[in-house]
Amino acid sequence: MNMDNKEIQNLIKFVSKSGVNEVSIEQGDFKITIKTDSGPKEQHIVMQAPAQIHGAPVQMMPPVAVPTGAAAPAATTENAAEDNNYLEIKSPMIGTFYRKPAPDKDAFVNVGDTINIGDVICMVEAMKLFNEIEAEVSGKIVKVLVDDNSPIEYDQPLFLIDPS
Repeated sequence: MNMDNKEIQNLIKFVSKSGVNEVSIEQGDFKITIKTDSGPKEQHIVMQAPAQIHGAPVQMMPPVAVPTGAAAPAATTENAAEDNNYLEIKSPMIGTFYRKPAPDKDAFVNVGDTINIGDVICMVEAMKLFNEIEAEVSGKIVKVLVDDNSPIEYDQPLFLIDPS
C-alpha cells in the first residue's frame, strides 16, 4: 500500500476534523501514524517507508505545530461581517507559497478573477517538490492573503473567494 500526497493530506484533514486522537495505518513496509492532542492544538505526524519505494514517491512531512495562544489582530466589525460571506481557500501543506509558475510569468490568479473547481491557483514548494494547488470551490477572487514567495503553514488561509 502506498499513499500519495493527496490521500495523506485528506487523512490529516479527516483526523483533525473528526476529533480522533490517533490513527495508525500499517501495511507491509508502509506505516503512517497521525496523533492529535485534544488539549493544545498540535499534530504529530510520523511516517516510515521502505528505502526503495516502487511507484509514486511519498512525500515526508515534518511535524506540524500550531500555536494556540497567538491571536490575529481584531478586524473591524464591518470587515468581519463582509468576510463571513466569503470562502477561504486554505493551504493543504506547509511550504513556500508562489503566485506564479515562474518568476518571469504572470500570476495564476489575481483579485477579481473568476475561478472554477480544478483551476490551478498557486504553487506550494515542499521539500523541493512544486505542488500545483487547485481550487476546490468556484467563485471570484476577493483577496490574496499571503505574499508571493512566503512560508506558509498547513491549513493557513491563502485566498478569500466570493462564491456568488
